[in-house]
Amino acid sequence: MPQVKVAKATQDFVPIREIRDGVVVLKDNGLRLVLMVSSMNFALKSEDEQTAILFQFQNFLDSLDFPFQMFVQSRRLDIRPYLQTLEERLADQTNDLMRIQIREYIEFIKKFTEATEIMTKGFFVVVPYTPPILKARSGFLGKLLPQKSKALEQEEGAFEEYRMQLEQRASVVEQGFRRIGLRTVPLGTEELVEFYFRMFNPGESVPATASE
Repeated sequence: MPQVKVAKATQDFVPIREIRDGVVVLKDNGLRLVLMVSSMNFALKSEDEQTAILFQFQNFLDSLDFPFQMFVQSRRLDIRPYLQTLEERLADQTNDLMRIQIREYIEFIKKFTEATEIMTKGFFVVVPYTPPILKARSGFLGKLLPQKSKALEQEEGAFEEYRMQLEQRASVVEQGFRRIGLRTVPLGTEELVEFYFRMFNPGESVPATASE
């Protein structure tokens, strides 16, 4: 008798169980906190500055007693909101010369973006923590935002304790990056939903239920 393969749902391949209070809870009970990191133009630094930055970053890595992941996200820039703003200014403009210049500029931007892919880059650091035991809700995207659960209410204290441990690690990472001139900002719950949705669904718009 031939074997029948049962197709798995997409969410079965997603390691996330839920996103709660700005913390990513994985299916293996691990916790993750994502920091967005500013960038610097390293090439414009002097040789002495480059050496100092590398030395400081090396010392930072050597001082850590836990791992973390650095992630670079590249995606095509959506120029449509900018063009819409230009169209609104064109409609409000009363000076004929300015109207011509704005119209020509709009056409230039459209042709340029059609011929060239303009990419934006985001830099992130993922800080991990693996607690002994953590019960959590299931689901993805539509169920990412917190929902009350009796089991979780009973473990509220444990989750807060684990999150405190995670935030302490994130604070160490933040200080390390600050010493080399970079700023970090933790992603909140809604930002994390959008972040992971774009990662698993490249090219698609974020659903209103996920971003609102």
